[in-house]
Amino acid sequence: MSTQNGYFLIADITGYTQYLSESELDHAQQILTNLLNLLIRHTRPPLIISRLAGDAVISYGLSDSFLQGQTFAEMLEDTYVSFRRTVELMVRNTTCSCNACRNIQSLDLKFFVHYGEFGVQKLDAHDELVGSDVNLLHRLLKNHVTEETGMRAYTLFTDAAIQKLGLGDALPALLRHEESYEHLGTVLTWVEDMHPVWEAKRLSVQVRVTPEQELMRVSTEIALPPERVWDLMLQPAHFNVLTGGQRIEIEQRSKGRVGVGSVYQCYHGDGTVLPQTILTWQPFERVVIQFEVPMPIRGISMTMELRLEPTPEGVRFSEIYAKSSGPYLGRLMADAMVRKMRGKFREDVARFRAHAEGLDAARPPLAPPALPESAVSAAALSSLSPAPATAASHTAH
Repeated sequence: MSTQNGYFLIADITGYTQYLSESELDHAQQILTNLLNLLIRHTRPPLIISRLAGDAVISYGLSDSFLQGQTFAEMLEDTYVSFRRTVELMVRNTTCSCNACRNIQSLDLKFFVHYGEFGVQKLDAHDELVGSDVNLLHRLLKNHVTEETGMRAYTLFTDAAIQKLGLGDALPALLRHEESYEHLGTVLTWVEDMHPVWEAKRLSVQVRVTPEQELMRVSTEIALPPERVWDLMLQPAHFNVLTGGQRIEIEQRSKGRVGVGSVYQCYHGDGTVLPQTILTWQPFERVVIQFEVPMPIRGISMTMELRLEPTPEGVRFSEIYAKSSGPYLGRLMADAMVRKMRGKFREDVARFRAHAEGLDAARPPLAPPALPESAVSAAALSSLSPAPATAASHTAH
């Protein structure tokens, strides 16, 4: 068995043991199966599912084919938002008065992330991760985060994971936390409270180009998952392939991350610099930017949306321009200019597609094991056995 370096992730449903002890088993199993299915759907490449452990999904990703740190953090946040939205819909739509249905809202979600060395043992239908770094992550499931901070939903990164993901600039937004274990000593971790993430998503106003505002669009099909395409959009060198400029710099990051208010500074060969301000940053779905149109009539601005829509083969990538705003004559000129550039924009998205697919072809191939529906049901059933799987049972390796 050869060893590899990579990331380990455990997505663990908070409060399930107490919920189970106070609930009717048939409805509890159905609810857990639905939530595990959600976690599995959100465990997407380059993550590979190792196995299910009762109320948790355990996965890993190899370091040489992983994502940018921000993209990975956004994947976890996107999973959490989907989990909370699903729980809310369950609560809102149920008419059942049993304990299992009445107490759904007591369930929450935690993530544990570590980077290190591991081996993979093929056992039946799953990959078993082995090694001291794997054991460390499982030990971290038993911690004092909730006791010391009051957080019930959080992401716990080991310092090794933070450094390897390049998220050092985001540390001011995270809580420093230490745990001590026999034979391991003190382990430095960084904790993100996920409840503010959910509240921010609920309250955020997303700007988008509506059908009534749309002036023109060009699209292409990219044979990659949305996460891979989004990851390239985060990196100036790759995003510049789309814009066709000399280079791009990203300014006005917030706590080390690109988001609403950040600015793409697009440098062109003639010395022109075109600032593009981000109005909407919706990971894996859309980014909306606004820029001033370079033309003799001042005060003409335009909004452009980059939209990602999942398809069976990958993603439909669209560049959508809204009608310009500003003085009337300037609007007429700007809209006409953009329409004339349709051919160039088609070339731009085609070039970006070829670039993205070429990069992916050069990566080592991933072959995640298929996880059939029966595996989800089996995990749900095991958690309902007389000795239900808990965080402590996850540490047996």
